Amino acid sequence: MSRSASDEEFRAEVRAWLQANCPASMRTPFLPGDEVWGGRRRTFPSDDARIWFERAVERGFTVPSWPKEYGGAGLSREQARILDHEMRAMGCRSPLISFGIWMLAPVLMEYATDEQKAEHLPAIARGEIRWCQGYSEPGSGSDLASLATRAVLHGDHYVVDGAKVWTSHADQSDWMFCLVRTDAEGPKHDGISFLLIDMTTPGITTRPIPLISGSSPFCETRFDGVRVPARNLVGREGGGWQIAKKLLEHERSIISVMRDRAPEEAESLPAMLKRCGDASLRDRVIQAELDFLCNRLTLERTAEAAKAGRGPGAASSMFKLYGTELNKRRKELRVELAGYQGLGWEAPGFEPGELQITREWLRSRANSIEGGTSEIQLHIIAKRVPGLPD
Repeated sequence: MSRSASDEEFRAEVRAWLQANCPASMRTPFLPGDEVWGGRRRTFPSDDARIWFERAVERGFTVPSWPKEYGGAGLSREQARILDHEMRAMGCRSPLISFGIWMLAPVLMEYATDEQKAEHLPAIARGEIRWCQGYSEPGSGSDLASLATRAVLHGDHYVVDGAKVWTSHADQSDWMFCLVRTDAEGPKHDGISFLLIDMTTPGITTRPIPLISGSSPFCETRFDGVRVPARNLVGREGGGWQIAKKLLEHERSIISVMRDRAPEEAESLPAMLKRCGDASLRDRVIQAELDFLCNRLTLERTAEAAKAGRGPGAASSMFKLYGTELNKRRKELRVELAGYQGLGWEAPGFEPGELQITREWLRSRANSIEGGTSEIQLHIIAKRVPGLPD
């Protein structure tokens, strides 16, 4: 692809800005706990992380392709691609990790009113509000459309009652984008609406759900007579399923991207390979690394298509499914390569990184469930790619 002089000037400008504004410690891989999530209760793992966050927000680089009126930098698709390339080349961390940016904002851009965009998008871009997702319920997981959390309109408010489960980081979030049932009489897909809910509203309680890995971002969230302003309805009443499907496409795409840019593992597969004498295991490691690189290139190609205005569509399910299986395979290989050190949990003589290997392997088992089960992804792919019947 030919590059214009203006693009190359922009590349030089961005490179110089990153050199001057991204601290050296922010040009290293993430370690667990180093992420900056933003929100009303935001914390920073270091002064450098705070500096990098504040400078990126000021420049609009948390959401570089968004309009400036919403907190972005107003970059063109090509300029945003150049910025992303230069950040990758320099090893810059993402200054802000945000479900609001990755999942909610794309559907707000498409379905929200001008007033809703003005209220929520700048706060998302500046990391002022941390969002969580209220989709799954104790009795509605894979069959999401069977959800039972009710929202009944009373004057200018909806009254919400019910429960959500696997609401990641709900106990630390400020707002939730939530699917609720506003019509229990008609077809189940037609009675769902999309609400934005302030988590400080009376009647909301959250309870963390521990996992076998020893830590968990997941929570159960309950709503008991929660009053939500009717103006927080996105789209039309009963039109939430269409919004939900579009948001899930973005969620599944970002799960793949997050896994591709995951925090640095306790010890990389290539490094561990050096002390492996098993030829068969070495072959499996090499194949896993090749598959990882192929997946990354395919993700980048699809991201380019998305920037050109083509949504992720069924490709999001393919990436989510493949990324899930690839990540599980890589974690399992690391345990095998570590030998007896891969069995560590809490014991003297083990390095923290060695203990982390086991925890990461256990955590990876949930990948085939979160964001839509692998079985659901296979169904979506079969239906939407080759067009197989239900």
